[in-house]
Amino acid sequence: MSQLDQSVVSVLALEASADSEGDLLALTGQIQALIQRKAYGISQLLRDGSRQGRYYDIQLWRNAETAARAQADVELEDLWRRLSKHVHPTPLVDLAWAVELDTGEPWPSHRGAGSDRRKSADRRVQRLEYAEEERRGQPDRRLGPRRSEEQGSPALLAAARLVWERAHAPFSGFKVGAAVETADGHIFTGCNVESASYGLTMCAERVAMFKAVSEGYRAFTRIAIVTQASQQAPPCGACRQVLWELAGDIEVVLADLERVRSRHRVKDLLPLPFDASVLDDVDDENEG
Repeated sequence: MSQLDQSVVSVLALEASADSEGDLLALTGQIQALIQRKAYGISQLLRDGSRQGRYYDIQLWRNAETAARAQADVELEDLWRRLSKHVHPTPLVDLAWAVELDTGEPWPSHRGAGSDRRKSADRRVQRLEYAEEERRGQPDRRLGPRRSEEQGSPALLAAARLVWERAHAPFSGFKVGAAVETADGHIFTGCNVESASYGLTMCAERVAMFKAVSEGYRAFTRIAIVTQASQQAPPCGACRQVLWELAGDIEVVLADLERVRSRHRVKDLLPLPFDASVLDDVDDENEG
């Protein structure tokens, strides 16, 4: 069985009126059933609790080749044409944003995926470089507060929320998903993995960081951490130390399955860190 390798993610906001919300759910269900049969990828439809009739359609395609086949699929195109009559779709992350989500798990055959909104099969899948002023400058009024608070990291949050489902937490029941973004736009995910020997338990943040470092990445921009706790859950002390040593003063985005709760810098979470600079001082003294 193939594994989640160099995948492609797209996120779409769907706005439906009260009388068309049923059509939205019915048609997206048909789309997912079709994708399940054709095994194009993984999909998740999230309801926005802050606004009636708004949904977020998140798709993780197997790879660029599969995404290209999906966008050329006549059956999917017909379903999306019918869906567009009932909703107002707005892309948050285009199909062209390629991310690495090397989870080491086989693709589950029972899950489906949403489809691409593009019509042309000739468009190549490549990493989309959004203009900084478009991504971070002005909030999109059509999308309300959700777009503003997640602006600049929707793909990262989507990845963290998806891997949250894979957390292995049989003892605490406290599931955590994390996704770290490299300086060149790759995303690595991790979930917490608990052990009966509690000390061997590994946090989601360190799983994501270790996977990225093991693949040769050394420069990072931010990490998203997702839980379902009633209050925001910052990284533990051990994870703060690892983040500081391996990633430096990056942004830490704390979120749940519905929204971003807060944003921080590692330096603020670990104001007086112990790192290699302390060891260097000792070495200098010994040499002197």
